[in-house]
Amino acid sequence: MKVGAVVITMGNRPEELRALLDSVAKQDGDPVEVVVVGNGSPVPDVPEGVRTVELPENLGIPGGRNVGIAAFGPAGRDVDVLLFLDDDGLLACHDTAELCREAFAADPELGIISFRIADPETGETQRRHVPRLRASDPMRSSRVTTFLGGANAVRTRVFADAGVLPDEFFYAHEETDLAWRALDAGWMIDYRSDMVLHHPTTAPSRHAVYHRMVARNRVWLARRNLPALLVPVYLGVWLLLTLARRPSGPALKAWFGGFKEGWSSPCGPRRPMRWRTVWRLTRLGRPPVI
Repeated sequence: MKVGAVVITMGNRPEELRALLDSVAKQDGDPVEVVVVGNGSPVPDVPEGVRTVELPENLGIPGGRNVGIAAFGPAGRDVDVLLFLDDDGLLACHDTAELCREAFAADPELGIISFRIADPETGETQRRHVPRLRASDPMRSSRVTTFLGGANAVRTRVFADAGVLPDEFFYAHEETDLAWRALDAGWMIDYRSDMVLHHPTTAPSRHAVYHRMVARNRVWLARRNLPALLVPVYLGVWLLLTLARRPSGPALKAWFGGFKEGWSSPCGPRRPMRWRTVWRLTRLGRPPVI
């Protein structure tokens, strides 16, 4: 299988980007072709052979990654598999690309692989980086219903069948949107603890737009993908979970602002998943009400 990689960057982490690209170049097997997308910024110096695309404005995470996909032809069809890697990450082992090739070749239903993210200093995997409800054991690989945006591999036929990432999301929940559409198209998703991306431990709330985007995109996710009966259930559960976490006053205000925006603004095309996909998600341990 031919493997490519997409990395988006804001140009502000040149040393980390170079280390990541070096780790990709060291992968066993055939070379991985890499495209680095400068998302509204120039791309720092990169090794010879790495292609670059510089965008005049920041298109957000899904928009930037979609430009990277298109660099490999429509729906990425010039390669069989695309790796999506954060520019401050680092592939911990030399066999990750080969493990991806083997996994996709062995399982024709497998569409997406979510890697394990581990802190390079402590080896810790944050609970939020294990894409399932039962997240206490990050070393257990399993089928899952979503994946991690900056540490994954996607069979490019998924994009042909389910579409690419939702540009309008800009930041937050774009992976789950694609995951639900992929599952509805018949693909499966695996979390693999043996495929590791080193990444410093961070809090998602470090982004100024976090609370607003998370709430807005949660509403969009439901409006776009869920059967009508499940939309109020799903959003009601997340409203209660948000209140139970007792966010600060400013954070809660931003969250409710985003929640309102999610209802009042266009969310893109609505393609509700089939009820058999709802059942599939339920059997995989995460019914689409949480």
